[in-house]
Amino acid sequence: MTADYIARSAEVSEADILIGRRLRALRLEKGLSLAELSGRAGISVGALSQIERGLSSLRVKVMWPLAAALSVEPEELVSDGGEPRHDLYCVPASARKTLPVYSEGISKSLLSPPSAALTGMLVVVEPGATSGSYTHAGHEFGYIVSGQLILWIDGVHYRLGKGDSFAFRSCLDHSFSNNTQDIAEILWVNTSKPEKDHERGTTSQA
Repeated sequence: MTADYIARSAEVSEADILIGRRLRALRLEKGLSLAELSGRAGISVGALSQIERGLSSLRVKVMWPLAAALSVEPEELVSDGGEPRHDLYCVPASARKTLPVYSEGISKSLLSPPSAALTGMLVVVEPGATSGSYTHAGHEFGYIVSGQLILWIDGVHYRLGKGDSFAFRSCLDHSFSNNTQDIAEILWVNTSKPEKDHERGTTSQA
């Protein structure tokens, strides 16, 4: 076996692994199980699992039904040009997704990939914006990247500035606001997935 052959084999293997990761990331983004996607695409669970793990190459005859089942263009499964838009472990800045927010002046960008156990977000709070008071399952941690934030936790308020951080159980009633003239940016991490968060009481989750 020549060195050139080994190099080519390694390159093909890495390409299969990256395509498999991209496919799994897309499946997780759509909230589909292996069985659900295999049923929609008309291929076996075993074959789909092997493709996702990079143990089998993605063939043209299954690429089209998989792309249709995921509601994406086929090239999104195999494209290797530029930054990857779908990956299990990394999220390019250009591929960040925006999470739904129910309070004006607050935006949340998802920083964590779909396979992550933690939900990382970049939360931007405009001057004068305030969230509703809410609770949900899990724990959270935050770091003030810029600006100032008033954070209420279980009836007590904290005035936080750049470089300050916080952590608490998400089941405690909490809310936040920005009463300054400058935008506040917070690196915010939850142990629960965004779709699992739920509101309690009459106010809306930010």
